[in-house]
Amino acid sequence: MISHSRRHCVVELQALPARIGQVRRIVSAQLRHWQLDPLIDRAALGVTELLSNVHRHAQPDKTCAVEIEFRLGRLTVAVYDSDPRLPVLRAAETLETCGRGLALVAAVSEAWGAREQPDGPGKMVWFSLRAAPAPVGPQATVVISAESVREHARPVFVAVDAQALTGGLSVSVPAGTGPG
Repeated sequence: MISHSRRHCVVELQALPARIGQVRRIVSAQLRHWQLDPLIDRAALGVTELLSNVHRHAQPDKTCAVEIEFRLGRLTVAVYDSDPRLPVLRAAETLETCGRGLALVAAVSEAWGAREQPDGPGKMVWFSLRAAPAPVGPQATVVISAESVREHARPVFVAVDAQALTGGLSVSVPAGTGPG
């Protein structure tokens, strides 16, 4: 299930490898929609690491929810699962090939954390990213004339070479219908 409002989005899923890729794409698309493109790579990487941890470690099941929220210039990404065990941050200097996901999340985010769910079993692991303010263009004065328009707009016609079109176009218009 996906639900979202203007600056809030929640995705519920099974943390399986194919689903992790889908959520990564959903997060990226949502950030594009919110015009937060500079945050996409770090947010997608962070959510991938957190969901991979759910896939690898969560017990008894892999059901989880990803929540992204943009408020007051800060993007927060949270992953909720039913496993009450809190994650442990390992030193990034270790030579192990796994277990460094939280260190990576810490490196790409401004803040991160984990806490138990107060209303039941499980936990939430989150990270946040600060959005840079959007560049402001030069302010221009707009003058609006109070005079009424005295002529109608001219119709615009577009010539199309029918031979250049590839593929067919089918248009169906019910007879006897008009506007409204």
